[in-house]
Amino acid sequence: MVTVSLGQWQLRRSDERRAILAAIEAGRKQAPVLLTPATPTDSLTPWRVAKATGTWLPQFSVLLDNRNHDGRPGYWLATPLLLDVTSRQAVLVLRGWLPRVMPGQGELALPATPQGAQTITGELSERVPRMFELWSLGGSDASTLPATLPVADGKLPQVQNLPLDAYARATGLHFLPTVLSQIDAGATDGLVRDWPQPSVDFQKNTSYAVQWFAFGLIAAIAWLVVLGGAIKRMRQRARDGQNA
Repeated sequence: MVTVSLGQWQLRRSDERRAILAAIEAGRKQAPVLLTPATPTDSLTPWRVAKATGTWLPQFSVLLDNRNHDGRPGYWLATPLLLDVTSRQAVLVLRGWLPRVMPGQGELALPATPQGAQTITGELSERVPRMFELWSLGGSDASTLPATLPVADGKLPQVQNLPLDAYARATGLHFLPTVLSQIDAGATDGLVRDWPQPSVDFQKNTSYAVQWFAFGLIAAIAWLVVLGGAIKRMRQRARDGQNA
């Protein structure tokens, strides 16, 4: 029955959102980790707070397009933070959101990139969240990233998605298998760091499942009532035929 299938699907969505919520809570309960070229991979837990010290490489910055904030179109600014010069080990940092400049409003003004060694605080994720991603339910890795960075004209590439492996090939850097979403409260570069959170309202899916199962029960009862009426009429006609 369709209603039962829809109810089961809502229960699966509820379980998925429970798992996401558990992962968020587990990650945020862990002590902050320091990112270095020697940081163990199993320490790079999603949602864990992390710190990294290095120098920005703004020549490799990328704008992630179609990232809205409070209904306003804009970009996420992504820049590598070089952790070690010799090994060219780096971590990709999502520095924040900036609004799109509409036609006729001038050029996009990028924030200045601090020089010298910088210490960045942020929250870890497995990868750059993909455009139209439904948080663990899939999405496209399509990217229009140039084959080599920086580009000749000096303009920042604008891409929908940014897979780390393609970005590493374009920059020649070696990235930690994680992404750091910057959350420094004291930063004064004008970027917005109100990062979107996945939906974890599993109670809503459970409620929807109950409703679908209720609809299925009502439909089954109605069917039984109709069937019972039909059987009763058939028996009545049979008795009438015998008495005729």
